[in-house]
Amino acid sequence: MALVILTGASGSGKTAIARTIAAEHVGGVSVRHFDSIEIPPIEGMVAEYGSPEAWQRAMTLRWMASLAAEASRGGHILFEGQTRLSFLREGAAAVAGLRYTPLLIDCDDATRAQRLKDRGQPELGDENMMNWAGYLRREAMEYRCRILDTSNRPLEDCVSEVMALLTD
Repeated sequence: MALVILTGASGSGKTAIARTIAAEHVGGVSVRHFDSIEIPPIEGMVAEYGSPEAWQRAMTLRWMASLAAEASRGGHILFEGQTRLSFLREGAAAVAGLRYTPLLIDCDDATRAQRLKDRGQPELGDENMMNWAGYLRREAMEYRCRILDTSNRPLEDCVSEVMALLTD
């Protein structure tokens, strides 16, 4: 069993990588997306959990429990979504030390802003998103998490690197 978790800010390329793997490796890799759950508006996150961060933590812990159950059946699993590495660690510890390989998918700010513009979401390329990307980058360095910089790499190369982690 291999569980690889891609995290990163919007526009980094994590969803493109995951979708490509899902399309090209049908049956060989189970791909899960954090955003497949209903994402409430920020007001809802605050009302129910106290803050968007607390909502993200709670949903990450829920996802880690679900992934642990799936992992116990074997196979290769790829999970992608925006979350903190600290929440992934907490979630893995809560389900008896789930083994996984985290990978930060990252890119430079100019690339991120252009990708978000190209997909019709230029408003996401704001200072908050760039700060979030910087936070994830610092956390990855602190945790010695592998970082895949997609800024100037073809999608196929990024997919190959993730597949190598899944099949090791």
